[in-house]
Amino acid sequence: MKKLFTTVIFTLVCLFILAQTGVLAPFGIKQVSLFTRKKDEDDIKNVNEAYMDMEKDVSYRFKSEGEYFSIYKNGEWKELFVCGVNIGATEPALFPGDLTISYETYYRWFGYISSMNCNCVRVYTTMCPQFYLALSDFNAQAENPIYLFQGIWVNEEDIESLGDVYAENEKILSEFKHDALTLVDVIHGNANIPASPGKASGTYRSDVSSWLIGWIIGIEWDPNLVINSNEQHPDMRDHDGHYLYTQGATPFEAFLCRVGDAMIEHESEQYHFQTPLAFTNWITTDPLSHPNEPHYDEDKATVNTENVKSRNFGPGMFASYHIYPYYPDSLNYQLDYLSNIDEDGKIDTYTAYLKDLKLVHTMPILVAEFGIPTSRGMGHESVMGYNQGRVDENMQGSMLIDMFESIYQNGYAGGIVFTWQDEWFKRTWNNVMFDIADRRPFWTNIQTTEQCFGLLAFDPGVRKSICYVDGDISEWESLSPICETSQGKLYVQSDERYVYIMVKGDNYDINNDTLFIPIDTISGQGNTSAPEYGLTFDNGVDFLIKIHGSGDSHIYVDRYYDAFYYHFIESRILSDFPLEDNVDVKNSGVFNNMRMCYGYHLTVKGTNEEVPDKVYETGKLLYGNGNPELENYASLSDFCFGYGCVEIRIPWQLLNVMDPSSRQQIGDFREEQVITAQDYEYFNFGFAYESNNTNMNIQINGVYSYTSWNMPKWHERLKPAYYELQDYLAKYNTDLRNGK
Repeated sequence: MKKLFTTVIFTLVCLFILAQTGVLAPFGIKQVSLFTRKKDEDDIKNVNEAYMDMEKDVSYRFKSEGEYFSIYKNGEWKELFVCGVNIGATEPALFPGDLTISYETYYRWFGYISSMNCNCVRVYTTMCPQFYLALSDFNAQAENPIYLFQGIWVNEEDIESLGDVYAENEKILSEFKHDALTLVDVIHGNANIPASPGKASGTYRSDVSSWLIGWIIGIEWDPNLVINSNEQHPDMRDHDGHYLYTQGATPFEAFLCRVGDAMIEHESEQYHFQTPLAFTNWITTDPLSHPNEPHYDEDKATVNTENVKSRNFGPGMFASYHIYPYYPDSLNYQLDYLSNIDEDGKIDTYTAYLKDLKLVHTMPILVAEFGIPTSRGMGHESVMGYNQGRVDENMQGSMLIDMFESIYQNGYAGGIVFTWQDEWFKRTWNNVMFDIADRRPFWTNIQTTEQCFGLLAFDPGVRKSICYVDGDISEWESLSPICETSQGKLYVQSDERYVYIMVKGDNYDINNDTLFIPIDTISGQGNTSAPEYGLTFDNGVDFLIKIHGSGDSHIYVDRYYDAFYYHFIESRILSDFPLEDNVDVKNSGVFNNMRMCYGYHLTVKGTNEEVPDKVYETGKLLYGNGNPELENYASLSDFCFGYGCVEIRIPWQLLNVMDPSSRQQIGDFREEQVITAQDYEYFNFGFAYESNNTNMNIQINGVYSYTSWNMPKWHERLKPAYYELQDYLAKYNTDLRNGK
């Protein structure tokens, strides 16, 4: 028995030693010990070190003063240049109010973000308990921890219905303040929030206050809300709190002051802790005057943080702005901004604005949002070329870095990229009427700019997409053609983003032949001919794809079924385009270019320059390699040649599909006199190619159908910008301002 006992003890000691050396790690046995645990506790104590103000009986770990944030480490304050990402609460199939992203996912994302050399994340509202637990656990062991900017949201439905922050016995103010105080408890791990639809709830026991670098209160304020609140309550401009008070403020600024003061008071008295604080702002309500802003609403209201003063508040206040290069239009037309030329001889209105804004602030300024979406569709244009959408993934990173550098060089406290992950639930002003709101998260509309700001893409497919337009046709080998003629075979498949088409031609000359693919998507309408191209069809055709070399390829729509024309031109939303004759005539034989609006007619204030409606051909198909794993990857590619075949991918919305997941398309809006959804079961395809494009009759007999879904398939992919930012942001890990 003694020998057995000795053997057991010896074995346990050996296992203990092996575990400490990491030898057993490949077998799932982690390196843990009393010594390791003691070391972890010492590390946590060090990273949680805070400055103690004995006179006021509060401590704080971060402060904002001068131009930058500072962190208290090793008994002294060290400047910190903030570089991070905004992070949302959704994955595919989720709405923002679902809040069901797992602990494991957030923990993994924090690892990615830290490895990208970011030092912070920002969230807009109270997150689920697992978010704060993951942040706490990650930072407890991370060499490069992630700090948190915590936002406090405002009920936008109340804003829309009341239009006044003091209306109905200060309903917005009281609820905003209540949520803010609750969030203080959340951050300190001392909250129980009952379940409520669309809001985070649960038990919060993870104290992340030592990682909280700043509160950012509110949202992008509607200028009408600001003006109405000011006009209706001129006597509400003063607040004299213990921590925040107003000086020359408007009633709306006093509203913000009241909420901020209550937050500081609660955190100070309940937890003897304080955190830097800011109010959300954007160019639309900045303190500047924009003499060439074409839109009155974009320059009629002001929210100025400088009118809110602090006392008994060591961490200090900072200014927080959302600053994008393409919105509002003053960035494209303000004369003094246009005169700002960079060292390469290019117009740089973004830097011009940063310099202008810096002049009106005495406190540190954080660019809490800036970003470039990699969508196929475009929502706004920048004179710099830094557009809202229609930007290849390979260009996103360089644009973000250029803006980061401007932020840094102009003495800002830092910048937070919008955003970490793509967001399938989002909508955009110029195509929101062509989808179904309740179904947006279940598919990915690459035409919608707001869905594609992320550095982390959510691509269709469990591990990879079912098809890439890259000239490699191996993804098609297991499929049967839906259409076969003497000229070759046509194949179709689809996923949550695209309809994919592959034509394998027996004698197809890619350089000289013109390939036509007619598609019948909706019954009872469509063209049976296309005289412009000498084509006839045995069925009504709603869309016509033309592939003619790498530079002259398009998808066209039957004029009768042109939803863009119906919504934007026929309604005269776009007044610069002439009205066409016989648009309500079926089977006209006319196919229209597919277009997208990215700006309305405007008159530039101060110069009276008339700028026409802005429209581009979104149906123009771009040639390139759409495989993100290949060196010559081009994310905006629509088609590619290879092995005598052509691969094409068409976004669902370019086929007038409102929701592919439930198989709903735009109905006959000319009959109904409104754009509404109707069900579909299948599409019909045909194809033909010829060098002279004359007198071809195409059979539309290839039937394609698929199964609808309520749970999309998707996988994560880091866009090229992630790796470019990773290299660029490394400079701040060696910079004196990094707090190391």
